[in-house]
Amino acid sequence: MPGRTRGASRGRQLDPLALVELENLLADADRSRDQLIEHLHAIQDHFGHLSERHLHALAQWMNLPMAAVFETASFYAHFDIVRDDEPAPPSLTIRVCDSLACQLAGAVQLHAGLVAGLDPAKVKLVRAPCMGRCEAAPVVEVGHKHVGAASVGRISEVIASQHFEPEIEPWPELDEYRASGGYALLTACRAGNISVETLSKLLEDAGLRGLGGAGFPTFRKWAFVRSEPAPRYMVINADEGEPGTFKDRWYLEREPHRFLEGALVSAWAIEAAALYIYLRDEYPGLHKVLRAAIAELEAAGLATPGYIVLRRGAGAYICGEESALIESLEGKPGKPRHRPPFVAQKGLFDRPTLVNNVETVLWIPTVHSLGAQHLAGQGRNGRKGLRSFSVSGRVKKPGVHVAPAGISLNELLAEYCGGMADGHALLAYLPGGASGGILPASLANLPLDFDTLQPHGCFIGSAAVMVVSDKDDLRAVATNLMAFFADESCGQCTPCRAGTEKMLTLLARDSWDAAELRQLSQVMQDASICGLGQAAPNPVLNLLQYFPAELARQGVRISNLQDATAETVK
Repeated sequence: MPGRTRGASRGRQLDPLALVELENLLADADRSRDQLIEHLHAIQDHFGHLSERHLHALAQWMNLPMAAVFETASFYAHFDIVRDDEPAPPSLTIRVCDSLACQLAGAVQLHAGLVAGLDPAKVKLVRAPCMGRCEAAPVVEVGHKHVGAASVGRISEVIASQHFEPEIEPWPELDEYRASGGYALLTACRAGNISVETLSKLLEDAGLRGLGGAGFPTFRKWAFVRSEPAPRYMVINADEGEPGTFKDRWYLEREPHRFLEGALVSAWAIEAAALYIYLRDEYPGLHKVLRAAIAELEAAGLATPGYIVLRRGAGAYICGEESALIESLEGKPGKPRHRPPFVAQKGLFDRPTLVNNVETVLWIPTVHSLGAQHLAGQGRNGRKGLRSFSVSGRVKKPGVHVAPAGISLNELLAEYCGGMADGHALLAYLPGGASGGILPASLANLPLDFDTLQPHGCFIGSAAVMVVSDKDDLRAVATNLMAFFADESCGQCTPCRAGTEKMLTLLARDSWDAAELRQLSQVMQDASICGLGQAAPNPVLNLLQYFPAELARQGVRISNLQDATAETVK
């Protein structure tokens, strides 16, 4: 109406005190968009949560829309957003891992015991996906301290101790690593004593492949990125969120400098403008280890200050997918990009980007010092190389076992894992974590390597071997895996977002319609944007293919099995 004036601006009003608190906390920090997740971590670390008032202040400080800040913060599981009209959460958060290995080790009962024994006014108790410590299942994170083989009594002791920070084991520091020949390769590369072509040929002869899951030849990936115009970037994917996978953590805890040398050599090979390391937030101790190791390199003149950028994930399995990881590095929700273009063409900051796994680059200095045959000369059953198997579940000696590529599960159990746990007989195994499918004991003599399991509906992925026994409930196994995928779906595409939830509903029924499950699986495999939705049905399809009699024995009625089997064969 004429003459009416607005008394106040629309929208949420900025809290001046929140802005002052934020400016004092972040001081002269970089305000560029790619720093958003780092700043969210800083706020939560300081205040214990993310309040709406601080999110609004951060949007103002970074000159971003509030919607962009809230969308990013709410996407990641480790950010605790609290409305201004709600009370602040307890200062201590306890996360109980509910991955398959921990479920087999009693995580459900442990969680129930903690619910009964802890005061919700003092402790926030949540279920959490795989924490990358499957060899010590069940695992609980108290604050930032991880407790393996956890029990209610042990968790109570940790709470009473008030010590919630990670314990860091000593690792070979820079002087010790250099005394054993460390950084000789990097120095020779930079001095021009070794060419990119020579080193690429060495890696080709060694058969070094991407060890994060895809198995793409490393030398070819170098060549693809090098063929693109500068500037280029190097990104290390240290976000191993696949349930059952913990080999990267194991290596980084023991050999951070061997990893850093391999990463720097890779960055040199593509003439990268910067090297980014994306480390999952579930490894807080490793953040300290890598920060210290990077500082050593900078002080020694082996790395220009700021060239190695260490970034922190925030609890999102999907960020293990390389384009989603790059979205996260740019300060956005980690949603996979449509391809093409591939990240080797347009990756970080829309520039050509080489993305490698931790273990892949860690092998580079070793191959150079010991020769290509150190890898290529090993293997079984017609395969070549070595594989780092993360073994968990019903075995006597879970852990990371470096074994010949092509070794069978039966050989791995007998020679490296001490056999099955007492009182357990092999029923099934997952050769490649939650997404790699599930095979019966009758196929435990298959060679475990890239390209050997696809004819059987599985793949090795990151070599996360999870062993299931005759004492375990197969429907509970399938439900655990599908619940993980449903929870971790980024929600971008309907086949994955709705398909995982629908599959979970179908698995809860006493009677499974095999044809319906197969049809839904086909839609997810054909139409999902990325590997999460495409691989999520694998365990269910394998159960229908290999375990109908065992499922029936365990009380699951299956209808239309012949129709599903015909489709599977087709």
